[in-house]
Amino acid sequence: MTLPEIIIPEVADTISDKVTLEEFERVRKLVYAKFGINLTEQKRALVAGRLQGALHQYGYKTISEYLNWIEKGGNTEGLSDLVNRISTNHTHFFRESGHFDFFIKTVLPWALASSRNKNENDLRLWCAASSSGEEPYSLQMLIMEAMGADYKNWSAGMLATDISERALDMAQSGIYASEKVRDIPKHLLTKWFKSLPDGTYQVSESLRKEITYRRFNLMNDAFPFKKPFHSVFCRNVMIYFDMETRSKLVNKICDKLVPGGYLFIGHSESLGNINTALQYIQPAVYRKEG
Repeated sequence: MTLPEIIIPEVADTISDKVTLEEFERVRKLVYAKFGINLTEQKRALVAGRLQGALHQYGYKTISEYLNWIEKGGNTEGLSDLVNRISTNHTHFFRESGHFDFFIKTVLPWALASSRNKNENDLRLWCAASSSGEEPYSLQMLIMEAMGADYKNWSAGMLATDISERALDMAQSGIYASEKVRDIPKHLLTKWFKSLPDGTYQVSESLRKEITYRRFNLMNDAFPFKKPFHSVFCRNVMIYFDMETRSKLVNKICDKLVPGGYLFIGHSESLGNINTALQYIQPAVYRKEG
């Protein structure tokens, strides 16, 4: 998840009456503690609307009963259900296209040269909020296009993580409606996708196999990655975190970047007022010192 971007639908104000202030506060504290998402009072209607379906599905009469089930020790199913319901995965192919241009023209050549200098032939990339897969597939397409036949000589697969199992299932299938792929350049669509009988498009197996999708919570205390990354995309996530949460996350990511590695965040986000070893390069692009 993203943590995924939260979009507030147009819901009548009266729907917030379906979740009491006490219930909303329980949801707010739980979501903040587990996922770092800061739900303000303005999100009360969203929470009420999203959780009505949970009550019907699981047979609970009140949100308090649903929360009691979630808060049972080790209830990963309940927590996964909650984050799936309160979050909406809003993304598209080549979103914030300037980032992809900068990556291919600047970051990729540097990363390949840096790896060669260490005799590694290893390109390590992480999409930390992969949502339904549009971002990692966009990036992986461009990498394979840029590297051409030399790609097979590298260990260059990508790690893509998200908190939402629903989003990860969509990403792993690689199947998208026709309107989702309409902004992909025709030559890339033809090369990297196949048209399915129902009018949808599926990412080719040769591309899908280069991306490893895993469920991962950015609020985890430790990031158990064996090697640091040349670049991390963590875009449009931190806008939903408070300053303390953003600061902790940025510095955990920084620790997992190689010296000189790059972090991409969303254009609506900033690392201002965060004490970090990351240097500003251009809007929403930062580089680790060293």
